[in-house]
Amino acid sequence: MRPSGRDIGEMRPISIEVGVTKHAEGSCLIKAGDTHVLCTASIEDRPPPFLRNTGLGWVTAEYGMLPRATNTRTRREATAGKQQGRTVEIQRLIGRALRAGIDRSALGERQITVDCDVIQADGGTRCASITGGWVALRLAVNKLLKAGIITSDPILDHVAAVSCGIYAGQPVLDLDYAEDSEAGTDGNFIMTGAGRLIEVQMTAEGATFSRDEMMKLMDLAEDGVTNLVAAQKAAVG
Repeated sequence: MRPSGRDIGEMRPISIEVGVTKHAEGSCLIKAGDTHVLCTASIEDRPPPFLRNTGLGWVTAEYGMLPRATNTRTRREATAGKQQGRTVEIQRLIGRALRAGIDRSALGERQITVDCDVIQADGGTRCASITGGWVALRLAVNKLLKAGIITSDPILDHVAAVSCGIYAGQPVLDLDYAEDSEAGTDGNFIMTGAGRLIEVQMTAEGATFSRDEMMKLMDLAEDGVTNLVAAQKAAVG
């Protein structure tokens, strides 16, 4: 039995509320159970220096957790004067994932920065950030299209992510913190709406895993991403 009482292939309740901030070109609040992430997308009409005069745009991301997103207060990284390695790794992952669904030539020489701020954490924050980050990105691009600033939609497909792992000897979908902290194997699966893989992170936390177990996790992840893409479609209309 999972701590939450869910079936092995059952996800936490997913909700995505759009337009939650006044100023960002795209924004949403994504909730995956008790994991809540605010995602905003901001457009700059210039690319990063390494892309000037190339005709290509760029999508990047920043990630952070509020001090009381967890059960004990975490010191702000700005106070410490540097980002933790985990933060840097996650925001690079979010940026890579979102760029995989973008035609950068159609975006033109501009940059969209997706900020993912974890309000409350209960496992799967990077996956929720990618899934919600795509919604914020979609809304920002819609504004460019509506204004006629770009004429071709640069978004190639949906991008969503879900965690899977082996908990108490069973492959399970969408780990919450209680499962994530005890899982023998932990994985994050990032996929397109068409089911193509962008990135897979699989780690033997407490026990090695077999090829058969990995494929079972992959099957669960495909079902999970299908549900997340449906939630994205409902959110953006």
